This record gives sequence, structure tokens and C-alpha cells, in this order.
Amino acid sequence: MTRTPLWTSITETLAAEIAGGRRGPGDKLPSEAELSARFGVNRHTVRRALAELAARGLVHARRGAGVFVQEGRPVDYPIGRRTRLSQNLAAAGREAGRLILSMETRRANLAEAEALDLNPGAFVHAVEGISLADGLPLGMFRSVLPADRFPGMLEVLRQTPSITEALRRQGVEDYTRSDTRLTAKRATATMALHLRLREGDPILRTVSINVDDRGRPVEYGHTWFVGDRITLTVTPD
Repeated sequence: MTRTPLWTSITETLAAEIAGGRRGPGDKLPSEAELSARFGVNRHTVRRALAELAARGLVHARRGAGVFVQEGRPVDYPIGRRTRLSQNLAAAGREAGRLILSMETRRANLAEAEALDLNPGAFVHAVEGISLADGLPLGMFRSVLPADRFPGMLEVLRQTPSITEALRRQGVEDYTRSDTRLTAKRATATMALHLRLREGDPILRTVSINVDDRGRPVEYGHTWFVGDRITLTVTPD
């Protein structure tokens, strides 16, 4: 008789525990050593089972922290004139977070200068980071803002990671989207590392321009969302 490979049996056991609610979204799985002891196998067998769970999208590995059950509920995010991701997460009972990876003041490239209505070579502030929901990465973002208009922007962002709050402190009480473009892309190696994906996994890229109440551009933004963690909807507001 053909025997079921041990790693397959471990995979199915853990998958059943996840499906049955014994291990919920965000829960950390036991360590490789603990799973090896539980199933009476070596760590190589456990690793193969965990790799299969990851390939199914049931778990993700966090470098240096362990393996966690994947968040199963996609976030609904309407692409409207005034919608903010943090507000949508709060309304859904999710905890919003932002991790800033880099901030710099540099010269704008041609696309940035055109989007922000700046002269070629004008200086901009560029901010890159990760948007989180309950600690799980939803996407990576890049916000580019005119430096001459907002000279203190980077200092403000060191105090708060919120672009909306930073703009308010710089004198922009309200802003709206004037343009948004959606494109399907594949995760690069760097994105995969930050977003807990595999290189080449599908992502959704949004490119948007935000303007103040006079129609002047205040932000040129890119966001790369994890495809199965967010649902983007277009609203006519």
C-alpha cells in the first residue's frame, strides 16, 4: 500500500486546525522544534509542511519571529474623493498602522514634476513605508510632496506617520483625489520581503494625485496593495 508522506499529513492536520478556528488569523504557530516533537519527525519534514501551507496562502513567515496564520478578511477600501485608508480600517474594527521606511528631500523626476505641477528639477519630499491592518502589511506606499510649499514636512512626519495629519499641520485642512489609476502588477523581491509574500505574487498598484481646495496638487502617491488582503471599490462621491 502507498503511504501518505509525513509532511502531507502534517500539512492537512494544521490546515484543518486553521479551518476549524483552533488557530485564528494572526496566531503564531508552534516553533519547528515544537512541531517536530509533536509529530515525531525531523525539522526538514516540518519545514516542507509549513512551505505547503504558505503556498496555499494559509500562513506566512515573519523573519526572526516565526510562522503566523494569514489574515483571512480582505479590507474594503473605496477609492473616493475623500476616503482615507485609516478611516476605513477603523470603521471595520481594524487597527490601522504605518511603518515609515525612508524619508528624503530630492529633485523630482519628470512624472513627479508633472503630477505636482512643478518645474523640472524642483525639490520634493519622498516618503516610503508600509500600511498595516492589525499588524499585517496591506501594501507599500510612496508619497511625494512639493518641498517648497511644505518645508517642514519631514520634521512633522517624524512626529506622526499620517500624511493627512502632517498636511493639516502644514496648513492643508482638506484635500481630495483628482485622479487615480489602478494597475495589476507582480511583487518584486523587495516588496515580497516587506509584504510577507512570494516574489511574483499579484499586487494592485494605485497611482493618485491629491489636491487642496484650490485644486493645487499636494501629493503624488503610489501604493502597492497585496491583492488578496484588500478589495478596492470605486465610489462616485
